[in-house]
Amino acid sequence: MTYKITGLDPAPFAPLFAMDDAELAANNARRITATADRGCPCRISLDDAKAGEAVILLHHVSHDVETPFRSAYAIYVRDRVETATYCDALPPAFAGRTMAFRGFDDAGMLAAARLGPGEDGDAAIRDLFADPRIAYIHAQYATNGCFAARIERN
Repeated sequence: MTYKITGLDPAPFAPLFAMDDAELAANNARRITATADRGCPCRISLDDAKAGEAVILLHHVSHDVETPFRSAYAIYVRDRVETATYCDALPPAFAGRTMAFRGFDDAGMLAAARLGPGEDGDAAIRDLFADPRIAYIHAQYATNGCFAARIERN
């Protein structure tokens, strides 16, 4: 069994980088500058922005389902980056962070979950996908509770 972790498509976020602060605020978003090389994990590149790099912090619906598990929260995105894809490997942004891996069924209902260090993500993902009820997994940064990436069987 193999799996694939994919970042978000950058196209829907591209217009945000041309907006001024007032326009961003009207869209529940903010432009911020990363103050360290770690702390602003981009959901497109699945890596952290570097110190001095501008990112957009915005509200994002990550689990758009008609169940009690519909989910939305803040995420960071970087400009001019490509969608990252990791096959049977973990993205850099998971390292050193406590991660929640939430396995959902075909109806968008939570079926099982695992919590642990990002470095242990491979085992958690494989364990969840061993359960035939799991259709896909959402990785979340457990401390802040925000969506990190979607994981699918490959």
